[in-house]
Amino acid sequence: MKIGIISDTHDNLPMVKKAVEFFNESDVDAVLHAGDYVSPFSVKPLLMLECDFLGVWGNNDGDKLALQNTAQGKIENSPFVSSYGNRKILLGHYFYTLEALVLSQEFHLIIYGHTHKPDIRKQGKTLIVNPGECGGWLDGKSTIAVVDLENQEAELIELG
Repeated sequence: MKIGIISDTHDNLPMVKKAVEFFNESDVDAVLHAGDYVSPFSVKPLLMLECDFLGVWGNNDGDKLALQNTAQGKIENSPFVSSYGNRKILLGHYFYTLEALVLSQEFHLIIYGHTHKPDIRKQGKTLIVNPGECGGWLDGKSTIAVVDLENQEAELIELG
């Protein structure tokens, strides 16, 4: 099972559309968003995903009611626990709220955003992934990630 990971899109529609196109072409089973969509219009391209989509709130998400309506109810409070296959996943925005849960070794995959810096590492049985920023506003690099849940491996993808 492959999961697409995206975060910190920050209203950059061209990059969100590129990410959706990449995920659709890569035949991922689901896409998880670690927060910071910002405005409702930036969620619309995510509805074009040809797989399941779920996200959490970030610190820059303004009009939550409009965002939630546009996302058709697919944005949850952070952190959010989910599972795909037999893999337990924790999706959040801030890593500091998830750090203690890494030590618990209860999760196969912990996803976070906020820092705009890619982070892929393994601690015990837990794979930790921050895909960096899809928006690309801070360092000029728009990145996403793809996780292979069966092999516990992640790949960082630069969109341009």
